[in-house]
Amino acid sequence: MTQDNLMQHVVITEAGGPEKLAYETVSIPEPKADEVLVKVHAFGINRPDILQRQGLYPMPKGVTPIPGLEVAGEVVAIGHNVTLFKVGDKVCGLTNGGGYAEYCVVPESQTITIPDNVSFTQAAAIPETFFTVWANVFQMGRAKAGETILVHGGASGIGTTALMLCKSLGIKSFATVGSDEKVQAISHLTHAINYKTQDFEQVINEQTDQAGVDVILDMVGAPYLEKNLNLLRRDGRLVYIAFLGGAKVKDVKINQIMMKRLTITGSTMRARTTAEKAQIAQGLQQHVAPLWEKGECLPMIYQTFKFNQIQDAHACMDTGEHIGKVVVELI
Repeated sequence: MTQDNLMQHVVITEAGGPEKLAYETVSIPEPKADEVLVKVHAFGINRPDILQRQGLYPMPKGVTPIPGLEVAGEVVAIGHNVTLFKVGDKVCGLTNGGGYAEYCVVPESQTITIPDNVSFTQAAAIPETFFTVWANVFQMGRAKAGETILVHGGASGIGTTALMLCKSLGIKSFATVGSDEKVQAISHLTHAINYKTQDFEQVINEQTDQAGVDVILDMVGAPYLEKNLNLLRRDGRLVYIAFLGGAKVKDVKINQIMMKRLTITGSTMRARTTAEKAQIAQGLQQHVAPLWEKGECLPMIYQTFKFNQIQDAHACMDTGEHIGKVVVELI
């Protein structure tokens, strides 16, 4: 596919379904002073990619319209200020877009060395979910050993990552999922609750002797706010990373927030500065990379596709049936 200095990348021809994804031949990008150029061996598919394709996730000013937030591969060139990596290094990275390609530039500060025991396919599923979970659960949510967390969307890439990390770091967890199959699939990680057949608030109250939880990671949004507030313990933290069920709430029990001293916060990864992303990367390198080296907390891979199957990969994500991550392999 690659000739001379040319490569293929994926473009969104217009807002719509997976059929709006197409291939384009372009020049291989050159790394800026603080960037590495990665020959991509695999990249992950993420919910923001789907929203971007649907026209629901506009790019910030100056950001490439080429989708793709995470890649894994081999460093083939470095900018003149890069000191942490050299040509030939195996890395994964959180991109600023452009990951659906044969080559991708990644800021040095958002790049992580892949441990020897981790495959490119596994590594491609690391950056977006692990950066998101580390920032939201551990930095903003301040989750720590001995506490209890509720993760909504527990079978998603974000959800499974959060549950794995919590298990390894001594945090008890509950999770909501949408089918009995998903309950079984993540039962080794958590106490999973099928929200379609059970009242998660009631189940958690029963399991905790009415004590509730310390942290909630929520990607559902408005429909769950009341139950979330009810379940949080004193000094509890509710962290939003999406609002797939709706963004506007009619009634909020402010007195409950005050009496329990609750913190309600949230974030998106794309809006973070380079310095903030660098801080997250350092936290992962220090606290989580040793777990990967031991074979712990490696991403759950649901399905892999080839580069020429990008429409199929998006269609797979669109079903919402995935348990863990969807990855596209180039080599």
